[in-house]
Amino acid sequence: MNSIKIVATGMYLPKQEIDNSYFKNKFNIDDDWIYQRTGIEKRYWAKDETTLDLAIKSVENLKKKSNFDLNQIGLIIVASTNYENAMPSISFEIQKKFDISNCMCMDILAGCCGYINAVDIARKYIELDEIKYALVIGVEKLSKYLDKDDVNTAILLGDGAGATLIAKSENKKYAKNIESIGQEGDILTCKENEKIYMDGKKIYKYAITKVAQNINELLEKEKMDISQIKYIIPHQSNLRILTSLAERIGAAKEQMYINITNVGNIFNASIPIALNEVVDKKLLKENDKIMIVGYGGGLNLGSILLEI
Repeated sequence: MNSIKIVATGMYLPKQEIDNSYFKNKFNIDDDWIYQRTGIEKRYWAKDETTLDLAIKSVENLKKKSNFDLNQIGLIIVASTNYENAMPSISFEIQKKFDISNCMCMDILAGCCGYINAVDIARKYIELDEIKYALVIGVEKLSKYLDKDDVNTAILLGDGAGATLIAKSENKKYAKNIESIGQEGDILTCKENEKIYMDGKKIYKYAITKVAQNINELLEKEKMDISQIKYIIPHQSNLRILTSLAERIGAAKEQMYINITNVGNIFNASIPIALNEVVDKKLLKENDKIMIVGYGGGLNLGSILLEI
C-alpha cells in the first residue's frame, strides 16, 4: 500500500506579539475573560510582512532544519484564505523565490480546512508516481481582514505559516474522510471588501458535532479505536471547542495536541504549525499514528490518518 511520510516541517510567526493586555482598554475586558472564552494568551500580527513573506519564511525554516534540496520538489500547494495577488499566486512565487524547476504549482481556496485538502491532493500525485516530493504550505495574514472593533474575532485570530514536505512511503497507513457542507457556509464568511464574520454559537455546534462525526466515521471505516492514535492534531480554533471535541470522540487529554494558547487561531496555518511543533519536540516515533483534523469556512471539514 502506497502512503506518504513527513520528510520535514517548518513554520514562521511574525515578530509582533499581541498578548491579551492589548485588548484590555479597547474592549474593557481583562486577560482572564479572553482566556476563559478562547484559551488564547497571545497571537501574532504581521506589520510590514505580506502573506507571501510569511510563507517564504516558513519554507526557509524547513530548509534550514532539514538541509533538503528543494529542487527535488515536484508540486507546491498553498492553502490560504487570503493573498495579495491573484496572479502569480503564492505557490508560483515560492517556486520563483527558491528557483525550483520542473514543478507544478497551485493555490487552493477551501476555507480553514484547506491544508487538509492540500495534503490529500499532494498524496494523490505522489501515489500515482507523478512526483516524488510535495511541499504543502498553510499561510494566513488574518490581521489584514480582521474587524479590530469586533471582540469576537479580534481576540481569536492571528497570522503565521507552516510548511510540510511529504514523500512516498511504502506500507504505511493513510486514510481520510473529507467532506464539504456548502449549504451552511454563511456561518463563517469573508467577502470582498468585508471583514471576517463568525457566528460563534453555530460554529461551536458544527465543530463538536459534525467534526466528531467525521472523525468517528474514519475510525470506524479503518476498524480502529481512538486509543490507537498517538496524537490528534486539530485546527486550533478555540480551546473550548477542542476540549469538547476530545470528550465527544473519547480522546484522552494528552492525545489532543493543543497550541492555541501561544499562537491563536491561524486558519490554514494552524495544523502545519502544530505539526511542526510535534516534530521539533520529537514527540513521535516509528509507526506512531496521528490524525490531522481540519474544519471551518466553506463549510469544509476533514480528517486524515497517517502512520509515522
